[in-house]
Amino acid sequence: MAKIYSHASPKHNNLSPKDETIRFLLNYSKALSVIDYNKLKFEALLN
Repeated sequence: MAKIYSHASPKHNNLSPKDETIRFLLNYSKALSVIDYNKLKFEALLN
Protein backbone atom coordinates (compact mmCIF):
# COMPACT_ATOMS: atom_id res chain seq x y z
CA MET A 1 0.00 0.00 0.00
CA ALA A 2 2.84 2.40 0.70
CA LYS A 3 3.87 2.00 -2.90
CA ILE A 4 0.43 3.18 -4.12
CA TYR A 5 0.36 6.31 -1.97
CA SER A 6 4.00 7.31 -2.40
CA HIS A 7 3.36 9.20 -5.66
CA ALA A 8 1.73 12.62 -5.66
CA SER A 9 -1.68 12.74 -7.29
CA PRO A 10 -1.93 14.84 -10.47
CA LYS A 11 -3.36 18.32 -10.02
CA HIS A 12 -6.10 19.49 -12.37
CA ASN A 13 -6.13 23.26 -12.45
CA ASN A 14 -8.25 23.62 -15.56
CA LEU A 15 -11.63 22.97 -13.97
CA SER A 16 -14.34 25.14 -15.45
CA PRO A 17 -17.89 23.98 -14.66
CA LYS A 18 -20.77 24.90 -16.91
CA ASP A 19 -23.04 27.77 -15.92
CA GLU A 20 -25.90 25.26 -15.77
CA THR A 21 -24.06 23.21 -13.14
CA ILE A 22 -23.34 26.24 -10.98
CA ARG A 23 -26.96 27.41 -11.24
CA PHE A 24 -28.21 23.93 -10.27
CA LEU A 25 -25.97 23.75 -7.19
CA LEU A 26 -26.88 27.24 -6.03
CA ASN A 27 -30.61 26.57 -6.41
CA TYR A 28 -30.27 23.24 -4.61
CA SER A 29 -28.40 24.81 -1.70
CA LYS A 30 -31.05 27.53 -1.39
CA ALA A 31 -33.85 24.95 -1.23
CA LEU A 32 -32.11 22.60 1.23
CA SER A 33 -33.12 22.89 4.86
CA VAL A 34 -31.41 20.91 7.64
CA ILE A 35 -33.35 20.48 10.88
CA ASP A 36 -31.65 19.35 14.11
CA TYR A 37 -33.90 17.48 16.55
CA ASN A 38 -32.64 15.46 19.53
CA LYS A 39 -29.21 14.67 18.04
CA LEU A 40 -30.85 13.76 14.72
CA LYS A 41 -30.53 15.68 11.48
CA PHE A 42 -33.35 15.84 8.98
CA GLU A 43 -32.82 17.18 5.49
CA ALA A 44 -35.77 18.68 3.65
CA LEU A 45 -35.73 19.90 0.08
CA LEU A 46 -38.13 22.83 -0.07
CA ASN A 47 -39.27 23.37 -3.64
